[in-house]
Amino acid sequence: MDEQQDDHRLIAERKKKLEELRKKGLNPYPHRFDPTHHAKELQTIHAHLEPSASSGETATIAGRIMLLRRMGKASFGHLQDQTGRIQIWLKADVLGEQYELLSLVDIGDIIGVQGEVLKTKTGEVTVLAKSIVMLTKTIRPLPEKYHGLKDEEERFRKRYLDLTMNPDVKEIFLNRAKIVKAVRETLQSKGFLDVEMPTLQTIYGGANARPFVTHINAWDMRMYLSISPELYLKRLLVGGLEKVFTICKNFRNEGVDQTHNPEFTMMECYWAYADYNDMMDLTEELFENACKAVHGGTTVLRNNVTIDFKRPWRRITMKDAIKEYASIDVDALGDDELQVIAQKNEIHSKVRGEIIQGLFEHFCEEKLVQPTHVIDHPIETTPLCKTLRNGNPVMIERFESFIMGKEVSNAYSELNDPILQRTLLEDQARQLRAGADEAHPMDEDFVQAIEYGMPPAGGLGIGIDRMVIMLLGVEGIRDVIFFPTMRPEK
Repeated sequence: MDEQQDDHRLIAERKKKLEELRKKGLNPYPHRFDPTHHAKELQTIHAHLEPSASSGETATIAGRIMLLRRMGKASFGHLQDQTGRIQIWLKADVLGEQYELLSLVDIGDIIGVQGEVLKTKTGEVTVLAKSIVMLTKTIRPLPEKYHGLKDEEERFRKRYLDLTMNPDVKEIFLNRAKIVKAVRETLQSKGFLDVEMPTLQTIYGGANARPFVTHINAWDMRMYLSISPELYLKRLLVGGLEKVFTICKNFRNEGVDQTHNPEFTMMECYWAYADYNDMMDLTEELFENACKAVHGGTTVLRNNVTIDFKRPWRRITMKDAIKEYASIDVDALGDDELQVIAQKNEIHSKVRGEIIQGLFEHFCEEKLVQPTHVIDHPIETTPLCKTLRNGNPVMIERFESFIMGKEVSNAYSELNDPILQRTLLEDQARQLRAGADEAHPMDEDFVQAIEYGMPPAGGLGIGIDRMVIMLLGVEGIRDVIFFPTMRPEK
């Protein structure tokens, strides 16, 4: 019998049991239940009990049956809730007629149990059931225990089964929630206001990326899913708010790999009267606090390498990184000489700043293992940043932070010169019209906002998904997104 036929047989058997429950006058899907404890809580509270001792206390628990061993007049099972698993002991002489209900219970069913908490002679905290109630009769069987849900694609498509069968996966997402909470609390403790920005936008901007295009029927108008909240957050600075942040979804119409998903979570914040030096300090504090929230310290082991998030992090200019890791002094080279090196390393650009960035990406990124801020980038990399305060007109006060060779943050001393801002965005719009599909369109309303006056400010964006990857030591972005974007099966 093949696997599909076997599933059909098991489903048919479970449907028969469902009807039997109803014939007995039992509702297999009651409206609510009132647990008093969770599995982990009971194990902690009663860890002190001696083997074979009873606590004398009653608890009510609910969860999914993951193991059930029927042994005549006594049975044992494992009940799993959000916090873990706990043993239940079911005895005919304690449950009376309710013991017959076990014949209609399958692995995967969700039940409620009330009973006395004790320790068995083997030392396992257990609930001796005095009553049981069916809360959800399941129709489809869980994956077989030992073969389980191992196929990675299947795990991501059926995350609900992944969470049920693989406790480590659930722990990843519980820790992700702690990380996001720590980020939010750190910002709020510094006076940042948590704000919401529009996901549907008439003009996209704030990043070099291709947008997802949609349509609003009411106005027969093209709209875009947000690629970045940046230009809207800056409007709030114009409006007089001095510290703002958002944790939101961004959508970029790009490929999928270990660090990219078309839909991802970003924290972006703006701080009036601050600059990129302040944002470096803030980045370090956000990562350090988040690391402590999940690990109790500042270190994480990744691929047998100990990463230390303790402040301060290393800071190096992009040009110095190229000099250190590629032995290339870009300031000593003319445009023609730089072009020859670019061609040799398959960097397809004739723009000096883009070549410098390309050399950094080619030679340096993967070597930045410990947390590092790479500062002072070429002006061609963004139209939204101030030039260096030393008067260099072709380099900007921007940094990106790298860990294990991956970029995890991006920040600027924000450009607030309205005339220069207009010139740079108009240039981006020309590039877009010329076929550069990741260039910005012209956002006239944003430029007008800057013309009303935006204070000097520092801005910072941190990819939450990548932050979680680095802090939890998992392999890729799909491991930290509940429901990643997937290619259709057929």
